[in-house]
Amino acid sequence: MPSHLAEDNPIHCSTGVLHRDQFTASVIANISLCREHYRLVLKVDRFPATLAGQFIQISCREMREQYDPDHEIDWHPGMRPQMLGMELSGPLAFLRRPFSLAGRRNLSDRVELDIIHRIVGIGTDWMSHLKVGDHVDILGPLGNQFTVPAAGQKAILVGGGVGIPPMLYLAEALAGMDAAVFCGALSRDLLPMTLLHNSSGHTPSSSVAEFTKYGVASTITTNDGSFGFHGLVTVALEKHLDDLGFTKCDTGAVKPNSPILYCCGPEPMMKRVADIAKERRLESQIAIERAMACGMGTCQSCCIKLIRDPARDGQAFAGKDWIYKLACTDGPVFKGADLLW
Repeated sequence: MPSHLAEDNPIHCSTGVLHRDQFTASVIANISLCREHYRLVLKVDRFPATLAGQFIQISCREMREQYDPDHEIDWHPGMRPQMLGMELSGPLAFLRRPFSLAGRRNLSDRVELDIIHRIVGIGTDWMSHLKVGDHVDILGPLGNQFTVPAAGQKAILVGGGVGIPPMLYLAEALAGMDAAVFCGALSRDLLPMTLLHNSSGHTPSSSVAEFTKYGVASTITTNDGSFGFHGLVTVALEKHLDDLGFTKCDTGAVKPNSPILYCCGPEPMMKRVADIAKERRLESQIAIERAMACGMGTCQSCCIKLIRDPARDGQAFAGKDWIYKLACTDGPVFKGADLLW
């Protein structure tokens, strides 16, 4: 694993090791990658060590806008209220938005963070209009991380839509290891990557520049057949696993050095990947997506059900076979076999 991704290479400051905190970042690039997708590059003077799978919370609003309590009741009967502040004069993203890290670079004078996002609402539309030099309020790093395979194990990454960015960061951590990636989208114009050549087959090849530079072969799928394999990314994944000899099996021991599946994307796709792993007696690690207000376990809004494990959960929910966990602090990465969708 590259040293800038490792936990044993923490970032230090005058007061010791940096931990999760609130930071002011400046925009150094905001590039349109395809229809609706942008690559936002943020610069901070310092940032705690991060690993693939972790995320940050972004405040999708102007930092210079401050709430002024003096105007809270500045109104007189019979008069139209003064519309002061962005909260009243137009649509505004009140809550932070969670974004997986798509990459990171530690330079001599700064840290650069890559965020790939798609315009889906007020907050991401605001992000798409950010200019070089603009400032953004971020919180992080947050969440847990993917666990890389042991020596001799193959990693198979599966990303769908906005679940592709964390696969880019994970691919960097897997550089030099046996790995392949499957990326799916509705159509070619929703693929936020540099496409090198078109292949309609399901066998991974050097078709995506961002993965190829780390030695990770890729398969691209589109639902409409406009690029790559025509069909769902999970169908291409199953065909590849069959080629490797990991077919559906009701019984039998787990094969030695079986591949690990890593996944992030739309929930139906992630659920199917977890099922595929279970059907073939493979391990899967799923980075789930949830709306998050705080990202730190305070608001309790990102609950998810897991199979209860007494060794892990102690007496919590004793007598039940399930337990609630939080996507932000217990996750976002969970074992696929533990998830109750």
